[in-house]
Amino acid sequence: MITVHHLEHSRSQRILWLLEELGLPYELKIYKRDAKTRLAPAELKKIHPLGKSPVIVDKGEVVAESGAIIEYLVETYGTKAKGELAKLQPGVGSAEHRQCRFWMHYAEGSLMNWLVMKLVFATIPTQPMPFFARPIARGISDAVINKLIDPNLNTALAFMEAHLATHEWFSGADLSMADFQMSFAVDAALSRVAKGKHYPKLRHFKQRMEARPAYQRALQKGGPTLADFQIKK
Repeated sequence: MITVHHLEHSRSQRILWLLEELGLPYELKIYKRDAKTRLAPAELKKIHPLGKSPVIVDKGEVVAESGAIIEYLVETYGTKAKGELAKLQPGVGSAEHRQCRFWMHYAEGSLMNWLVMKLVFATIPTQPMPFFARPIARGISDAVINKLIDPNLNTALAFMEAHLATHEWFSGADLSMADFQMSFAVDAALSRVAKGKHYPKLRHFKQRMEARPAYQRALQKGGPTLADFQIKK
């Protein structure tokens, strides 16, 4: 049986969603974040040297990194999927395959970098420091967010919005691996970018994703995807 090492409030949620869609049995081991640092606990390093989540163990093989896990699960167990799951991995050489490959890389290679930066810089002024240093920290943080991070995030959101205006899912007309990989990034982007309300296609994607029974089952088992807060400008 597949074992999923799942960190609360993390990208690991998309792995649970895929497993639920495929109807695969799995054992779930949930890890709590450190109450102060909000980082993954050290015990995850016993599973994989990087100490990150998600990680799965299947047939004695340890697989880390969301994209690699999604590809492994689809290639190993999704080839016989039917109905709306039949094209989780679009045919090689097709336009859908090229789109799928792009979004699989874009989620972590481009979009998540800016989202993590926003989270880090937004929380810097809240960290313990001498009172006289706090205004300086806030000024630097706001400047980086306003002049560097938010412009790039707004460009990314506009790009995704335009894409979903002409595509049912990220790869095309059918649900694919790319939608699972992009799910956390879209959720985080709409939560952490002030102008998220202006992106109806992205919000529609999020609503359709969250309405799926498999997604709801994953949420019940793994807990909320994001921590219960939003970054405000």
